[in-house]
Amino acid sequence: MPDSLFYAKAVRGTSRLVDHWLQIGQAAPDRLAMILADTARLAGLGEPEATPDGATLHAWSRDDRPPLWAARTALFLLVQMPSRPVPRDACEGCAWAYCWLRNREFASLEAARDALPEHLRDTLEAPLAEAWADQRARRLV
Repeated sequence: MPDSLFYAKAVRGTSRLVDHWLQIGQAAPDRLAMILADTARLAGLGEPEATPDGATLHAWSRDDRPPLWAARTALFLLVQMPSRPVPRDACEGCAWAYCWLRNREFASLEAARDALPEHLRDTLEAPLAEAWADQRARRLV
């Protein structure tokens, strides 16, 4: 049962992850949406059918669950920001860990943790372990 709780938190956290990008990205929402879609395509994190607009990005950051490419790309962009953002709550932390494992291949939990930026290692230690266990159980598809 704890594994399924992790997955539910991770799914809820994807909206918070997109919201984090929307809140600290330094551009208008339409521009942030374009950056998200273009980065997804260029970094191989997904193939958006169309480039969303700012209103769509706002909807994804609230009640509408974003597509996985959007959450994965938001994480990709957030971990590269010089301001060194961290998850703001437990659900967002689960989404960060979920997307971290989806964005790259890792041979072990330790390798996944070591690949994190230094400022995220302690914060994401527990959610990353949960995400790893859930992935190994083949729930993260």
